[in-house]
Amino acid sequence: MTSSLTVGFVGLPNVGKSTLFNAVSRQSIPSSNFPFCTIEPNTGIIQVPDARLEVLSKLSNSEKQIPATITFVDIAGLVAGASKGEGLGNKFLANIREVDLIIQVVRLFDDPNVIHVSGKVSPLDDIQVINLELTLADLQMAENIKLKLEKQNKAQKDKSAALEVLEKAYNHLDLGFPLRTLNLTPEEKELLFSYNFMTTKPIIYAANVSEEIIASETQDELKELKEHAQSDDSIVIPISAKLEEELLGLDEKEATDYLNSLGIKETGMNLLIKAAYSKLNLISFLTSGEMETRAWPIPKGISAKKAAGKIHSDIEQGFIRAEVISYSDFITYKTRQNAKEAGRARMEGREYIIQDGDVILFFHNK
Repeated sequence: MTSSLTVGFVGLPNVGKSTLFNAVSRQSIPSSNFPFCTIEPNTGIIQVPDARLEVLSKLSNSEKQIPATITFVDIAGLVAGASKGEGLGNKFLANIREVDLIIQVVRLFDDPNVIHVSGKVSPLDDIQVINLELTLADLQMAENIKLKLEKQNKAQKDKSAALEVLEKAYNHLDLGFPLRTLNLTPEEKELLFSYNFMTTKPIIYAANVSEEIIASETQDELKELKEHAQSDDSIVIPISAKLEEELLGLDEKEATDYLNSLGIKETGMNLLIKAAYSKLNLISFLTSGEMETRAWPIPKGISAKKAAGKIHSDIEQGFIRAEVISYSDFITYKTRQNAKEAGRARMEGREYIIQDGDVILFFHNK
């Protein structure tokens, strides 16, 4: 299920999307100083950083480590009027509709050599352009669905639950608000989300700042962006696409030394990937043995029986029990046997809710 989850880089042209995508995916997608350099979406499978894998791998003498992954997609830049087809807008909006989470790259750096489509750097104005186009496209879609449902329900002289939700969605969009800020019951959310509206998708704002700003985060525009994100049920990750691109040419020690010299503890790339993983409401359970140590991505709140199916459907179908050791206990007692002898290994049934970092051994009928 989660292996197919996708994250889309979205933004105006020339904000650093492709440069950032190259840094995150370690690819060499062309990035040029003109709009629509990217037309067809580029994709990359990105590993989710997880320091626990290295620790467990050493304890288990594992032959290899397999981290969780997410698919990232570099989508061409949107412009004002995209919802009406401007700048190949219909094509690009269709690409956005297919992703599970949006990373909106917002330009905060000022460089006279890099063209800005509106002639000036104004992060909040840029965000408004993108969000307005997504909202207008969703508004049109909501109207079309609502009209269809009204025709279907006319003979019954009664509003279906779906129609009631669509009317709420339409009114919310008509006021200019994204659907992720609409207050709905869990049942209403399930109905609405089945239509794949763009503004229901979680958003991370990747604030593309200069190298001088990345460590201090003192830029006024960055503070304004964070304030906006709070009202938008979103988060902001400051990142310097230029710096991330420079780090690609360094080995691990050189990159670490360079970051330390700038007063930076972790790359923006890692922070962005972790934030996307969290925003997708994912956690990882872990398995560890001589063959491999592996992180298995699952949605929060999933049961042990369903989690077993992430490894193989046969394990889910033949599920008997799960032997669970917390990550902290595993590194304290070094081996599964030691943890069992200390009473720190729990036998859990099929309804047990998996916690992030659980190190699990599943027992099942063959």
